[in-house]
Amino acid sequence: MTILLTVLGIALFAVGLLISIAWHELGHLSTAKLFGIRVPQYMVGFGPTIWSRKKGDTEYGLKAVPAGGYIRMIGMFPPGADGRIEARSTSPFRGMIEDARAAAFEELQPGDEDRLFYTRKPWKRVIVMFAGPFMNLILAVAIFLSVLMGFGMATQTTQVAGVQKCVISQSEKRETCKPTDAVSPAEAAGMKTGDKIVAFDGKSVKDWSDLSDRIRETIGPATITVERGGQQVVLHATLAKNMVAKKDSNGQVVPDQYVPAGYLGFAAKTEIQPLSFGASVNRMGDMVENGVHSIVALPGKIPDLWNAAFDGGERKADSPVGVVGAARLSGEVLNLDAPTQNIIATFLFLLAGFNLSLFLFNMLPLLPLDGGHIAGALWESLRRNLARVLKRPDPGPFDVAKLMPVAYVVAGIFICFTLLVLVADVVNPVKIT
Repeated sequence: MTILLTVLGIALFAVGLLISIAWHELGHLSTAKLFGIRVPQYMVGFGPTIWSRKKGDTEYGLKAVPAGGYIRMIGMFPPGADGRIEARSTSPFRGMIEDARAAAFEELQPGDEDRLFYTRKPWKRVIVMFAGPFMNLILAVAIFLSVLMGFGMATQTTQVAGVQKCVISQSEKRETCKPTDAVSPAEAAGMKTGDKIVAFDGKSVKDWSDLSDRIRETIGPATITVERGGQQVVLHATLAKNMVAKKDSNGQVVPDQYVPAGYLGFAAKTEIQPLSFGASVNRMGDMVENGVHSIVALPGKIPDLWNAAFDGGERKADSPVGVVGAARLSGEVLNLDAPTQNIIATFLFLLAGFNLSLFLFNMLPLLPLDGGHIAGALWESLRRNLARVLKRPDPGPFDVAKLMPVAYVVAGIFICFTLLVLVADVVNPVKIT
């Protein structure tokens, strides 16, 4: 059953991946056609074509490797300064530029002169290139909202799930008490599993976040009011100073970082609670912020990835994960010992997170990513408007093809990073359990 569920999880992720890619390319396709740009091909996947059908002037198809997709638009780059569109140079760098330009016109047909991508106004090109990542963002938001509002999130409450017997620094990552460890304040105060904390130092608590912050701010005597057996009981505790997990500005725990703070010594009970629309939007905002930070931090994670892939180093929970790693995680999700609705919600969250990552990654202002073409169109608009204000001649379209040598370098770096993540996902994968 475990192997069957694992295979099913991987298959479901592959289907979700194909849908996400097709949805992304549909954004490019629909807006390109809206602005009259000819699109000869709309393909999901890479490698050999396993199915295709032509409708109108576009061939729609599915390829063997479900790891990406593309649409081909005529005239992605303008002709050279001399009006040439064919490749002639033998210079390596010049050849990259001319080859890219020639490829952009290789399916040029009579009547296409007014259906070229580069001839559209910059704002239209921005929309076409932004539409793909935006579709991934729409899908991510739709899934996140459905799960957060319809199912909910695991939320810590003010009810006691267990009492820690002694004071252990959280940075030590151990659960067994030593004879030299001091008795925890919660244990000494007589706190019991099942107690619900309703007030701290005489002031009512709103939720776990409020209670946690107030505990952290207190070192020394405090009163804790709990509901126990239908009655309120006041406990007297002396909170200890301890090393506890650091929180960021949003109240989220920062992995592997600890700070000195007040410590009571109990575990909060976790419940699945649906969120309101406002709370769901706030949670998604946190996810976007964390996603941006993760992308910025990618270069710094390369040494850990290398050690995990080739030196048997620890694969951290926040380590970058590729398509293979995400598929393996999907297989693990279906094997979780949890209610079916929890498993479905976790799988959907994984798929939504993947789409959010696609949006953020593609928005990087680097060729050959969508963000690179957006940056080129914005730069063209800026310099043309500036020339108009300064009453100078129109500089014409910005030749993005001249950046192709840089694009090849960026693509090479991405490929090397992808291969490193792939090796780490195979030999030392991130695991849920």
